[in-house]
Amino acid sequence: MPDQTTEVRDARPGQGHFVAPPDEVEVLATDRLDETTSPSSVWRDAWRQLRRNPIFVIATVLIAFVLVVVAWPSLFTDLDPRYCSGDFSMHGPASGHPFGFDKQGCDIFARTLYGARASVATGVGATLLFILIGGTLGALSGYYGGLLDSIVSRIAEIFYALPLMLAAIVVMQLLDSRTIFTVMLTLASFSWPQAARIARSAVIQAKNSEYVTAAKALGVSRFRTLIRHVLPNSAGPLIVVSTISLGAFIVTEATLSYLGVGLSRTIVSWGGDIAADQKEIRTSGILFYPATALALTVLSFILLGDAVRDALDPKARKR
Repeated sequence: MPDQTTEVRDARPGQGHFVAPPDEVEVLATDRLDETTSPSSVWRDAWRQLRRNPIFVIATVLIAFVLVVVAWPSLFTDLDPRYCSGDFSMHGPASGHPFGFDKQGCDIFARTLYGARASVATGVGATLLFILIGGTLGALSGYYGGLLDSIVSRIAEIFYALPLMLAAIVVMQLLDSRTIFTVMLTLASFSWPQAARIARSAVIQAKNSEYVTAAKALGVSRFRTLIRHVLPNSAGPLIVVSTISLGAFIVTEATLSYLGVGLSRTIVSWGGDIAADQKEIRTSGILFYPATALALTVLSFILLGDAVRDALDPKARKR
């Protein structure tokens, strides 16, 4: 009967390895490939962790409620936030008016609800422009490098030297029209270097990966490799910074409106109401309502950004 073992001789004389035939090796359950589930990925693992994070759940619920208020404020009140009557000046809460009236006789509850529309819209618009301008320039400079990288880096350094708040105050004072679009454009124009720097670092790290080398070996063009392989795998840091920056932009808009150089007084916003009610802070608590709405909204976006950052960071994941 022939020997069932296979002898593999090594280069050294007198030494060898004996390997059993494959049909005689018992495959354990831990050695088998699980084909019942789909392959895991960074995004799938991040979503699995986010669903178990109570901070993420609470922040998402609050943000969803704010977005509903922004889109359909008429679901919560049928009052016009611009209608004011001197007969109700500084009146306290009443039936249909849970927050009472301000000094001008305007319903505080209606103005708080409708003020979310201008403040959140400004923050979302500024964030989109912030990612579009900074993310595009940073990704292109980091991927192609060379002269383009040098030009974008030098321009970004110039804008980094300009404080966002100071630059926004100067620019808004020079503008005749203070609309939501002008505020979001001003904020994005002086904050895009942050997104550019993050996108550049993420793209430089991703373009040196093995899958990019494989795509180049297969003849894929550089631009197509950037769009299909590099950008999807370097979008995590941009998503994190966008959620945190959104809350910062909302605060910046409210600060500009509070200083009188933000949105026009004809536009209902939280910052404008805080500025209008600051004189009654010692005698009345009407300033509390728009300030609380602003604080909770900004806190929700910051908590969401922190949760997403922890989920997308492999070193911070809990195994």
